[in-house]
Amino acid sequence: ITYRLYTGEPDLPHIISLIASELSEPYVIYTFRYFLTQWPHLSFLAYTPESPTPIGVIVCKQSFHESSTKGYIAMLSVDKRYRKRGIGVTLVKISMEAMKLDGVEEISLETEHDNAPALSLYESLGFIREKRLYRFYLNGKDAFRL
Repeated sequence: ITYRLYTGEPDLPHIISLIASELSEPYVIYTFRYFLTQWPHLSFLAYTPESPTPIGVIVCKQSFHESSTKGYIAMLSVDKRYRKRGIGVTLVKISMEAMKLDGVEEISLETEHDNAPALSLYESLGFIREKRLYRFYLNGKDAFRL
């Protein structure tokens, strides 16, 4: 598996397709552009040698709050056929390292309350459940903020 930074608009259709096929939240193109144009250095894609399209993607941002810089994992998706191979963990670690280099002191995210694989992945990397967010997603599901 190879990993690389988001490089621009040609990557966008692949990212949209992968996110739309794997995540329940329906994001519009403007949401993708918001993250990818402002923080392209915090978004990474995963590829197999035999695939010209990505099999995994992570999209992140950072912002300054009060007296610290905070990171945010907005989207993480790995094609179902390639799960349980450490791709998601690697994408999160790469993005966390990029955020740390930019001075990020804290990273947060949300995931569906019943998404056991995602919760397990994030908790294995040191994330803790901070708060339950009721009816957070458009599909009516609750989320955990980690």
